Amino acid sequence: MAPQGSRAPLEFGGPLGAAALMLLLPATMFHLLLAARSGPARLLDLPPYLPRLEALWSPRALLLWFTWLGLQVAFYLLPARKMAEGQELKDKSRLRYPINGFQALVLTALLVGLGVLVGLPLGALTEMLLPLAFVATLTAFVFSLLLYLKALIAPASALAPGGNSGNPIYDFFLGRELNPRIGSFDFKYFCELRPGLIAWVLINLALLVQEAELRGSPSLAMWLVNGFQLLYVGDALWHEEAVLTTMDITHDGFGFMLAFGDLVWVPFTYSLQAQFLLYHPQPLELPMASALCLMNAVGFYIFRAANSQKNTFRKNPSDPRVADLETIPTATGRQLLVSGWWGMVRHPNYLGDLIMALAWSLPCGVSHLLPYFYLLYFTALLVHREARDEQQCLQKYGLAWHEYCRRVPYRIVPYVY
Repeated sequence: MAPQGSRAPLEFGGPLGAAALMLLLPATMFHLLLAARSGPARLLDLPPYLPRLEALWSPRALLLWFTWLGLQVAFYLLPARKMAEGQELKDKSRLRYPINGFQALVLTALLVGLGVLVGLPLGALTEMLLPLAFVATLTAFVFSLLLYLKALIAPASALAPGGNSGNPIYDFFLGRELNPRIGSFDFKYFCELRPGLIAWVLINLALLVQEAELRGSPSLAMWLVNGFQLLYVGDALWHEEAVLTTMDITHDGFGFMLAFGDLVWVPFTYSLQAQFLLYHPQPLELPMASALCLMNAVGFYIFRAANSQKNTFRKNPSDPRVADLETIPTATGRQLLVSGWWGMVRHPNYLGDLIMALAWSLPCGVSHLLPYFYLLYFTALLVHREARDEQQCLQKYGLAWHEYCRRVPYRIVPYVY
């Protein structure tokens, strides 16, 4: 464990790694957007062309993007079905959060549906992905700068464990303040599940509509990708309260890493399979589609059951659904689950996530690597996140964590990793 008063070790390669990621992540996103609509659609080739500035900058896209953000802010501020308390902070206080993300999804769907009924050209959104991604990226940089400046006047008790190295590049990337707020409006919590996730399924829907306009009807592969990913987003928003116990909320500061990831990376790269299918239609027979539905269902079941078990246990270890599970006591007073889903592997929710990621990619066929970018990236992300989580748990639980690792040796995939 680090000595009292020492700074947390730098992650992501320190300032140099943070600077590289701030360039690499937007560049990768634009490469994927360009590759998906190109003929060869090759993941590892250089971009087929570099767009001119006038193809990226669009006042119309800027207006549309800020209208979208404003709409989601308005939905956030509506009366919530429930208010939830977050984890205990350094000063022993707990913040309160509105649980109305699913409500925002439903209201968005109703508005979009009404818009389509009165002639909104939803399919035209597919032609605006490049300029929308460009203005969203600019927004993420400006927003992150404002968050960094706000953190300079925040009290020490409000700062995150890792984003206060003293290096402005690293701290800008990782985020200095843990829960930046204006009044009761929590910027990190709002961005975590609202504008980006809901935009992801809206972009998917626009791509489906555009395919119907081009070919007479959406393909079975496009239906599957839309359905699988809508289920994932709807589930995340229905169980929105569960995000309050994740590393993003409880540990990471709110800087460029999360702002860009939530607002830009998620909607414009997670929709890659649907983008690919619009420009490269793939035949899919009913037996294979049925097998993919079963695969996605298995992944979803593992993901949801594991997360629900963890969240139930964290809220109330005496709950009848988890009271019989075996645990390991820790010096902090908390218990570590060592049976049930969390006795199978250390991160069963990640296993479910990866199975679903494969099910989302397979409708795109096996002739191109591009639609499998999400699976490759997500595998790397989860392995990295798992390593960060392991380090934090070791520091927090010490010998109890060593005992847990001895009892549960596999991290994500049983008997493999």
